[in-house]
Amino acid sequence: MVSVKFHGRLNDFLPPEKRGTQLEVTPLGSPSVKDLLESLGPPHPEMGEVRVDGVTVEFGHRLAPGSQVEAFPSMRREQGAPRFVLDVGLGRLSGFLRMLGFDTLWRNDFQDDELAHISSTEGRILLTRDIGVLKRGEVSQGYFPRATDPAEQLVEVVRRYGLGTRMSPFSRCIACNAPLSHAEPHEVAGRVPEGVAERHSRFQQCPGCRRVFWPGTHQERMQALVDRLRTLEAEEG
Repeated sequence: MVSVKFHGRLNDFLPPEKRGTQLEVTPLGSPSVKDLLESLGPPHPEMGEVRVDGVTVEFGHRLAPGSQVEAFPSMRREQGAPRFVLDVGLGRLSGFLRMLGFDTLWRNDFQDDELAHISSTEGRILLTRDIGVLKRGEVSQGYFPRATDPAEQLVEVVRRYGLGTRMSPFSRCIACNAPLSHAEPHEVAGRVPEGVAERHSRFQQCPGCRRVFWPGTHQERMQALVDRLRTLEAEEG
């Protein structure tokens, strides 16, 4: 028998009646800490410190009968601006993250093995609603957005990774992820509606997909969201 206690948001992966309780598990053989804990629900990228009988251990540690295991949520945050890769179901979230200026890879045909490989080789945080992908051994950084609404998912990710003070809004193409560059009106002539060209003198263009962006009502609405996100860390502090 092994006793297991999950702390904090790791309990989100347990049935409601088991959250916050001491779990008594009878494992087969001598499983690794990673295998035992993941068999109960939480994926290893969501875990931080793991203690066995009060001593911090690695995921490969083998458990003996009678062990007391505690798992704490990961608090890891990247230095500088983190980079992300998102699964196919998080397209709108990818647009939000790009709008905030974060390097975010997303395609509507990403396969699970591609996501895991990109996350591992490029050091990107994997955001996915597929727990099975997060449990792949190749993945070391990842998060499972609890919400299904993209705006609520964005708030979760901003809070989890402390993005409020590291945003560079409207600096990246929301369609293809490339950094935007300043454009003079004559450079975008014929590529924007006539009325826009008459009313605006500040433009940005994407060197990748050639889209043109300018301040408008949509950007005003997005700016209100940015301002709200910037207050999250102050409120929690």
